[in-house]
Amino acid sequence: MKASMAFWREKTLEQMSRAEWESLCDGCGRCCLNKLRDDITDEISFTNVACRLLDTGSGRCGDYANRRKRVPDCVQLTPKKLKAVDWLPPSCAYRLIGEGKDLPVWHPLRSGRAESVKEAGASVAGRCINEREAGPLEHHLVDWPGRMPRKPRK
Repeated sequence: MKASMAFWREKTLEQMSRAEWESLCDGCGRCCLNKLRDDITDEISFTNVACRLLDTGSGRCGDYANRRKRVPDCVQLTPKKLKAVDWLPPSCAYRLIGEGKDLPVWHPLRSGRAESVKEAGASVAGRCINEREAGPLEHHLVDWPGRMPRKPRK
């Protein structure tokens, strides 16, 4: 990839245009999984239970444009809000860039292919259930959303 195309290496999150900011999202859906926070330790636990708007087959939001109207606690990330959010997965581009790291090779901005997210094991597609079908979140604790995706097996 040409250096001029790698805007995420040249700009801070605050300097990015709206289109650049939006393109950082790889569409993995990990941020759309419900999380639990321990009242005593403040520790985050991940679940495989997805927001009701998430298409569990594709791992994409079913109504991205209206998500905040339909799900009032859906967080619209901004550079300012990002500093206060402690639950983004380690593979999240916003988190990585905010920490001064590069995007993983499977990120669509580097691979040129949206499918590379699923191929790398980063997507929630086929790995989660809808919150309307889940029952108690405590029954769905998983650790994979809190880890970097492993390299796919060949």
